[in-house]
Order: sequence, then structure tokens, then C-alpha cells
Amino acid sequence: MAVEEAEGLRSILVTGGAGFIGANLVRMLLAEGYRICVLDNLSTGRREYLEGLDLEVMEGDIGDTEVVAAAVKGVHEIVHLAAQCGVSGSLANPRLDCEVNILGTLNLLEACRRYDVQRFVFASSNAPLGRQRLPASEDKAPLPISPYGASKLAGEAYCLAYHGSWGLGTAVLRFGNVYGPFSAHKNSVVAKLFKDIVSKRSITVNGDGKQTRDFLYVDDLCQAILLALESSASGEVFQIATGVETSILELVALVQKVVDQDVDMRHGPPRQGDMRRNYATIAKARRMLGWEPTTDLVTGLQETYAWFKSPISKIVWNQRCLT
Repeated sequence: MAVEEAEGLRSILVTGGAGFIGANLVRMLLAEGYRICVLDNLSTGRREYLEGLDLEVMEGDIGDTEVVAAAVKGVHEIVHLAAQCGVSGSLANPRLDCEVNILGTLNLLEACRRYDVQRFVFASSNAPLGRQRLPASEDKAPLPISPYGASKLAGEAYCLAYHGSWGLGTAVLRFGNVYGPFSAHKNSVVAKLFKDIVSKRSITVNGDGKQTRDFLYVDDLCQAILLALESSASGEVFQIATGVETSILELVALVQKVVDQDVDMRHGPPRQGDMRRNYATIAKARRMLGWEPTTDLVTGLQETYAWFKSPISKIVWNQRCLT
């Protein structure tokens, strides 16, 4: 692959790099001087997000071992973002969730072993913890309540096992509820709110709106991934969040202030498999990675709203997102 031709540059494969987090991450990594290859099946990711960037894009699936081998050969490090994301998708098709999140991750780890990859950063979430007392922390026993949580827990376990058995430098990052630019194709809560507002639809809140989340701006997350790539800490799990618990009703109120308008709000049924409360402690990431989130929620929402009004965001909506 093309990264083999670049001498003296650390090469990173980003799976799912045409998605929301990936589109932000590759820009940060390019700015840091890395050479980047993206592997994405474009089922949800968007080529438009990567236009004009100096990187290689391979269209392919992590379920295909030959594709994975071709993508991994010659790279030094991998950030594994590609996944079946979210509880609802796992409830609709648990087998697909397993195949993508478990077997796809195993394919990548096996390729790491074959081609002597130095570092593997795995994107997880609080879903593996499930029925646990808050705040979420790395020392609590996982008790997942959805197939998604179970599949992400299996991915975490394989990362730890490949470190323990073969010394692969793995780091598991459990992301908070991430929001920010390049999320027009997402149906996460912040993205959905802004899409509804910009398209002049009413806001729909699942359940009573008192459920809580730990909202993390995507630039802060990408900084955590960068630090995990550069860290010597291996075989470790890290909570990557803000430690701040915000209800959906509080979020809606902040969003209305950011857009400077009152928006009609309706309540829909609660989502099956959703956690009622969710926030994390980030002491371990502070201590071992030297990471600290720096973007407050209002500032992050302002940046996100500005992007949702941009031309590229509207292109993606017109093609796919407004239903």
C-alpha cells in the first residue's frame, strides 16, 4: 500500500476514517505529520469528508481478511474506529453486530500480529459496563445490557488478550457521548437535534428527557487518541469523557440558547436498551495519558452548530440524512 513508500514517516491506518470521528481524527493526525491510510466500507462514512486531504482511502470491509491484510501491511499503528455503532442497530441485528464488532476486530488484531504492527487503539464506549453504579470507571466489572455492549466488551477483551499473549501495544478507549463537526450522517442526540433545528423540524426527545450523558467534544477525543498512540501504556482501558453528567433536557435548553430560538419539543417513547444515566471518571486518563478535555459544552455546541450550517453538511443531508 502507499504508506510503504513514505520513508521516515509514521504510518497510521484509521478504520472507519470516513466517518464522524475519523474525519476529525485524520485532520489532527495529518497536522502532526503522520502518513494516513483510511479503510472504510462507506456504509455510513462519507468520501466528501475526506476531500482535499493528503491521504489514501481504501474502500473495503473489516470483515474481509484479504482487504484487512492489504490495509495493515506496512503500517506502524492502527486506530480502529470502524464498527456497528449503537444499541438500536445491535437490537435489530445482533448477528451483524457480532460479525462487525467482534470478528472484524479479530481480523485486524490477527493482521497486526502477522505484520508486526506496533500500536492498536480500540474505540469502545461505556456500553460494556451496562448495569454498574456511576460514575463509569475502568475498575468496575462489565455487565452489558445490549448486544452492542457485549460486542464491544468482546473487542476490549481481545485487545487485552493480544497484549498479554503477543505483546501487542493495545489501548482501549471508552468514549463518552461524542459530538462535533462531520456528524451529519449520525443520529446521536446532538447531531439529531441540530439536523432537526436546521431543517425546521420539531425536536423529539426519547422518554422523559431526564436520562443523562457525558458529552465530549470530538477535538478533545481526538487529542486523547493521539496521546494513546504516543503512550507506552499497553494492555490498558481508559475512560475518555468529561466527568460531567448532563440530562437531555438540559442539553436541549443549551442548544436552544446556541441557536437563539425556541424550538418545538415533543417526547417520544424511550429507546430499548438505553442506559438511564451515564457519565465517567477520567482520573486514569489524566494520570497515565496526561489527557484533559478542554472544550466546555456551550463552546462545543457552538462549533457544531456552525458546521451544521456549512455547505458540506447540507450536501450530506441531501444525499442521505434527511428522512
